[in-house]
Amino acid sequence: MQFKIQTLTEIYGQPKVWRDCLQALGSADLRVLVQGCEPEKKEWVFVGCGTSFYLAQAAAASVTSLLRAPARAMPASEILLFPALALPQDASRYFPILISRSGHTSEVLQVAALLQSKAVDFLAVTCDGRELEQMTPRVLKFPVVEESTVMTASFTSMVLGLQYLAAVLAGDEAFLFALRALPDHLERLLEVYGPQVEAFAKAPVDDFAFLGQGALYAIAQETALKVMESSSSYAQFFHTLEFRHGPKSIVGPDTVVGALLSESAFDAEVAVLREMKELGSRTLAIANMATPELRQFADLVIELDLPVPELARIIVYVVWGQLLGSYRGLEKGLDPDNPRNLSRVVTI
Repeated sequence: MQFKIQTLTEIYGQPKVWRDCLQALGSADLRVLVQGCEPEKKEWVFVGCGTSFYLAQAAAASVTSLLRAPARAMPASEILLFPALALPQDASRYFPILISRSGHTSEVLQVAALLQSKAVDFLAVTCDGRELEQMTPRVLKFPVVEESTVMTASFTSMVLGLQYLAAVLAGDEAFLFALRALPDHLERLLEVYGPQVEAFAKAPVDDFAFLGQGALYAIAQETALKVMESSSSYAQFFHTLEFRHGPKSIVGPDTVVGALLSESAFDAEVAVLREMKELGSRTLAIANMATPELRQFADLVIELDLPVPELARIIVYVVWGQLLGSYRGLEKGLDPDNPRNLSRVVTI
C-alpha cells in the first residue's frame, strides 16, 4: 500500500521551519511578552497535554538551567481536576505558560478560562492560534504549518522558541548563537542518518523502551510517544538508570532499547545500554560523540557531533524517534498520517 506520508515531509522539512522560527524570534520583543512575570519574580508553570506536556517539561528544564530559576511542568488535566495540588493558592506567585499547537485543545482552553476567572496573567504558546490566542494579550505564535496528526516540527520549534526566550532573558548570546546553528546541523544529519533509521525500522520489533536523564527525559517521553502514535507499537520511557530497577525484565530479542545519551552522565548511561544488549535487546544509541565501545554494542548509533552546549541539542535528539515511528508504521502497512484512534486536535 502506498501512502503520501505528509508526516515524513514535515519531519525532513524541520531545518527550514526552524530557520523561519528563528527569524521570527529574532525580530520579536520577547522581553515585553513576559514583562512583570520574569522567572526571578514568579515561578513559571508550563502547561500542556500529550506532546505539549512533554514540551512543557523540556521548557521547564531549560528555564531552570539557563536562568537558575525554578520552573515546572503540569498536564492541563491536573490543574482542572486537582487544582489545590497543582497550583499555589496565591496567584501572584506563579506565571502559567499554556502550550497548544492548535490553540483549540479543550483542556488547555479550560485552564485558560480558569486563569481568566482568577485574573491570572498567562502566556499562550501556539502555532495555529485559534481560541487560545484570543484569551490573552501575551502570545508567542510560531510560523509552523503542520497538516499531520502527530506533532513533529511544531514540537521541536516550540521547544526551540522557549529555549530562545529563556536565553534572551538570561542574556546568553553564546546559547542563542548555538540555537541559530541547529538548522544547518540537522540538514547534515538527516542526509546521513535518515536512511539508516529507515533500515533499522524494518526489523520486526513492536516493543520499544526509550531512556533519558535530565533534560533528555522529556525527549525520551516524546520519542516513545512518536513511535507509539505513528506505528501502533508499544513504547515506554524511563529515566535511564531507573530501567535497571524492574523494567529491564521486558528486555529480549523482540525489544528495542533506545538510549538518549547525555555528555554529563555518559559513562553511567552507556553502562545501562551495554547491559541491555548483553540481555539480548536490540539497541539504539543517540549521542553527541560515540566512543568505540558504544559502537561495539549498539545496533544503530546516531552521532550528532554538534559543537553547541548540551542543552541546546535536545530537539535534535527527538528527530530520530519521529522518523523511526513513521518508518516502522510504513513497514507494518500503516499510514502514519492517520494514526489509529487519533485526531489532530483533542476536543471534549
